[in-house]
Amino acid sequence: MTSETTEHVRKNREHWEHESDDYQERNRGQLNRWDSLGWGVFDAPEDEIQALGDVTGVRALELGCGACQFGIKVAKRGAQVTGLDFSFAQLRHAVGHFHETRVRFPIVQANGERIPFRDEAFDLVFCDHGVMGFADPFLTVPEVARVLRPGGRFVFNGTTPWIWVAWGDQEEELPASREMRSNYFGLRSAEFTDPSWRTTEFQLTYGDWIRLFRANGLVIEDLIELRPDEDATTTYDDYAPLEWARAFPAEHIWKVRKE
Repeated sequence: MTSETTEHVRKNREHWEHESDDYQERNRGQLNRWDSLGWGVFDAPEDEIQALGDVTGVRALELGCGACQFGIKVAKRGAQVTGLDFSFAQLRHAVGHFHETRVRFPIVQANGERIPFRDEAFDLVFCDHGVMGFADPFLTVPEVARVLRPGGRFVFNGTTPWIWVAWGDQEEELPASREMRSNYFGLRSAEFTDPSWRTTEFQLTYGDWIRLFRANGLVIEDLIELRPDEDATTTYDDYAPLEWARAFPAEHIWKVRKE
């Protein structure tokens, strides 16, 4: 069975095709702030953390672009963005955002575990959650390394092992607790079966991430642990309480570079 037909790919695509409209409506107030580029659940400002830095003229791939809000903001900073997502429903919303902002770039419906671009096609691959939360990293990271030119960067934000351990193994154990409720050394994937959130998601231990990067010729430049401001707000109310996210890293950004 190829990654194109694996059960988690089919399941996650079905989820986003069904939930896209509600997701976009629920989070529009945060996602569609066109005047600011922020990372993650609490919109950590790119201008402060400098995860991407200067992207002028950079050939960039957004891996799991969804409705392209993040990619549009990166394109407005001068990058030559291409978007990839497996959900037609999400990409349909992206077309509306292109009309709204008058920013346009190519978008491709495809599986992030089998990126349909030639070797060394991009200077930068980035995503804010996106593919890196919903696809197997042992398949996505080699693909990212393949499409990056030597010296190219992979910058992605996602959940931390901290919050996975604090969430626990059961749906009713959300949101995060100050107790350790699941096995750190058992991290790999989890099935979410809430009626409005039926997905398979992925996480690795810190050691496994580091070994996976190194095995694919990627050098770690930084790991930015995001800490929201005291007055931060979010439309993602079920992710982590603000108090928790200020005490423990709920999200982090890996910055790695291809040798």
